[in-house]
Amino acid sequence: MKKYLLIMIFMAGLAVTGFSQRYAFVDTDYVLNNIPEYTDAQALLNDLSAEWQKEIEAMFQEIDKLYRDYQAESILLPEDIKKQRENEIIQKEKEARDLQRKRFGQDGDLFKKRIELVQPIQEKIFNAIQDMATTRNYAFIFDKASGASILFADPKFDLSDDVLDEVGTVMQTVRRESRTRPTVQMGSGQGGSSSGQPRTTPTGQGQTSTQQRPTQGTQQSGSGNQPSLPPPGEKRGR
Repeated sequence: MKKYLLIMIFMAGLAVTGFSQRYAFVDTDYVLNNIPEYTDAQALLNDLSAEWQKEIEAMFQEIDKLYRDYQAESILLPEDIKKQRENEIIQKEKEARDLQRKRFGQDGDLFKKRIELVQPIQEKIFNAIQDMATTRNYAFIFDKASGASILFADPKFDLSDDVLDEVGTVMQTVRRESRTRPTVQMGSGQGGSSSGQPRTTPTGQGQTSTQQRPTQGTQQSGSGNQPSLPPPGEKRGR
């Protein structure tokens, strides 16, 4: 509802001020996917995610084995040994869940690494868009990839390649003739990124006890909260 309200406010603003203001749009997914530094960062994040997920899965597999061994032997164990084994299983699962949160939590290692690698690139893009809006006298520049339902967009108002050319003055970008666009239907209602930024939170944080078998955590590779473009305001440093 919020995005539709913003669209309505914008249209109302146009009605009040008339159509003298210039406007355009940028596809930030297209821009990012034509910056090698960004695609390299995504590959690194996916590799880190897969490595950390493998580590966590190994811990849960060890817990599962400990629990199965305990179940098979518990009938023959003295009470003090049973209690010791139970505490060992509970402690190991706590360690596994703590590591899972540390790696994939809301402010975990993967999220921090994504901020470290991706946010500087996004700030350069925002600076380029801000410069373009100022020098070309644009009152509004929309992000086609932001999720708002754009039913039609005239390609002559698309500044994506111009933004890439501008960003190319401070970092490497794909040459204009070599850039490719994904085929996307306008107005399909599918917001978000075509660059494949997973936004999943780890699951499977089961409770361990002698009555319940510990469950193995799951985490999709490459997941994490993707930092968005910085909000409009003062230009960030390049």
